[in-house]
Amino acid sequence: MALSKTELPKAANVMRFFAWLVPALGVLFLLNNYLTFWRDWPGTLAVISKWPSADVDSMSSAMQIQGLLQLASWILVIIAVAFYVRGCQKMPLRTDADRLGEIAAFIVRGCFWGLVLIGIVDIFISFLRVEDWLKLWVGDDLAKSLGRPIFRGSYVHYPLLLLGFVIAFFSRSLGFIWLTLMVVLSEFFIVISRFVFSYEQPFQGDLVRFWYAGLFLFASAYALVTEGHVRVDVLYTNFSKKGKAWANTVGVIILGLPLCWSILITGMWGKGSSLNSPLLSFEIYQQGFGMYVKYLMVGFLVVFAISMLFQFCGYLLSNVADLIGEPSADDKEGKDERLPANALKTPSGPI
Repeated sequence: MALSKTELPKAANVMRFFAWLVPALGVLFLLNNYLTFWRDWPGTLAVISKWPSADVDSMSSAMQIQGLLQLASWILVIIAVAFYVRGCQKMPLRTDADRLGEIAAFIVRGCFWGLVLIGIVDIFISFLRVEDWLKLWVGDDLAKSLGRPIFRGSYVHYPLLLLGFVIAFFSRSLGFIWLTLMVVLSEFFIVISRFVFSYEQPFQGDLVRFWYAGLFLFASAYALVTEGHVRVDVLYTNFSKKGKAWANTVGVIILGLPLCWSILITGMWGKGSSLNSPLLSFEIYQQGFGMYVKYLMVGFLVVFAISMLFQFCGYLLSNVADLIGEPSADDKEGKDERLPANALKTPSGPI
């Protein structure tokens, strides 16, 4: 049933509220997950479960305050999103779609640069360790510390990841092509070192897996906005513009967003969950002197889920904008002005 013109603004702002609330709750879920399992805060559910039975008195006053802060954070996020939507009711949905996409892109850029920096530094440390040269560079005590996953993760990986986000703030390029080239070159060096120099160590394969996993998962949000994902166009190609928008909207709501939340909830619900457990223990490969990055590869799934939440919601708003007839860049400028006349096209757009 088509919406009337008086209903359009209200329906659009309901979707705007939904599109901002979902990723905001995702970020808050990660924050509370960190506070609960890394910093031993009680957790929102613990406070709610104890409050009706007065068991909350068994908690220390500090834990009660922490639990109430965690509980209040959920309410405050909902209120903050509602105020934001109220203040921009006349703003085009595509503006919010672009903002959500920019946030997803920033997350991916930061993790991309962190991925590159951590890979280079960690393989260098692993190489020095396996050749027993590390203590000559940094001394016995620091060499022993760098052999402990929790130390290397806390004092090497995390600062490099933070540096990656600093670089991402100033750099707008994603560089997936360069990362692909680095993966190929890393594999090429493995072949050369194995068959020419008869030298092979576990850290060489670890670097390829580390970079390739990041390339695959981090590029998903970028591929969504550029229509780069594989689509079986049996019916979709023949849909009208609004028909495609309906298909994309329904697909995001019943498939895309539940996928992201399934990863977060099933992987991070408890301390021993599939994602939390290796992240908390700084899990590594148990083979020789490999790279200490297995726990980070598990974390790639978290980055995938949260970046796709933002990108899915931005994609949702852009399709809702099509449904309500909001002008797009194509409508204002015309596709002929944006593409050469002989541009090769596919059902998903220009190649």
